[in-house]
Amino acid sequence: MARKEFPDEEREHVIKTVSKYVDLSVTPFGEKVRSFARLDKRQPMYGGDGVVYLFQMFEPGKLVNNRIGAWMVLLNKGDEAGFHTHGTRKEQELYVVFHGEGEYRDRDGAFGEIRRQEIRKGSISAVQGNGFHSVINTGDDPLIIFVITTNEAGN
Repeated sequence: MARKEFPDEEREHVIKTVSKYVDLSVTPFGEKVRSFARLDKRQPMYGGDGVVYLFQMFEPGKLVNNRIGAWMVLLNKGDEAGFHTHGTRKEQELYVVFHGEGEYRDRDGAFGEIRRQEIRKGSISAVQGNGFHSVINTGDDPLIIFVITTNEAGN
């Protein structure tokens, strides 16, 4: 998975577009309200097509037992986070769709049968263990998903 540097104009365009649909502020306990910690561009993301942007809302280690809390943004129809697993890192992942339309896909193992599910605002999906999953934007609007990745108990 490649993290790409990108021009300021592109960065500002992404921030402006996403800000139309979600609030990019964070209110950490006992601290000042702030914006996101980092904006990553992944092209490709896990071998998927197009571009995926990740608004990392917290610095690493800020949330107990959480690896990330991020807005995953697939701006254009066809943008995709390809199949991947978190099982090797003993993580679980939760997706909550805030805007747009897409397709969530999962399978048991690297070569299992693919299950497909339409997703839209309010849809929630969860993966754990060695499950493989992917997501693709199938609509004309940006697909914006809040992602929470946690470590399995005791890890």
